[in-house]
Amino acid sequence: MLRKQRYETILAYFSEKMPKVTTELEFGSVFQLLVATVLSAQCTDKRINQVTPELFSHYPDAASMSRAEVEDILELIRSVSYPNSKAKHLSEMSKMIVSDFGGEVPDTMEDLQKLPGVGRKTANVIQAVAFGRSAIAVDTHVFRVSHRLGLVSSKASTPTKVEEELKKYIPEDQRADAHHWLLLHGRYICQSRKPKCEQCPFDSFCPKHLDNSKINK
Repeated sequence: MLRKQRYETILAYFSEKMPKVTTELEFGSVFQLLVATVLSAQCTDKRINQVTPELFSHYPDAASMSRAEVEDILELIRSVSYPNSKAKHLSEMSKMIVSDFGGEVPDTMEDLQKLPGVGRKTANVIQAVAFGRSAIAVDTHVFRVSHRLGLVSSKASTPTKVEEELKKYIPEDQRADAHHWLLLHGRYICQSRKPKCEQCPFDSFCPKHLDNSKINK
């Protein structure tokens, strides 16, 4: 199957089966989505959704969080991965949002990536989910599934390269959804250690034994 046909088949399947899709993170504002996304790095959405209700009850916006002590933020997020660095990032990020952006989360990739703790993946999530932009965030799930399904070449060795190759084939109006489709497929079906191939709708044409498949890596 040609790569173009592979994309068409996979995108057609998801657009029919999952026409309405979004992040599993729970939030009530753009700022809260940003905080939850920063916290979710190398941590499950389930864990983040257990932590953020109390965090947001104390610090619902950038202004309130900017006034918090790092130690107080840390106490509320202690159960997530890398809590010390994330508490520091949230504090510094909130202060910059207040001082440089009038208390509102910026809406450009350039400005988002100026914020402490915000990399390209997080910025893309905010662009797609909060602002409805044509963006594809490449996390570990999207990276893995893209390779396993043969959507990208073996040369796509970094998240940025995967993003660039995905954009060549995925129409602009489907990119934000495609991020969630691939992420959820990786989270629940094409899992890292034990992929559930028997449940995968793409198993019949999965390039498991091709050089550009990383299913056994």
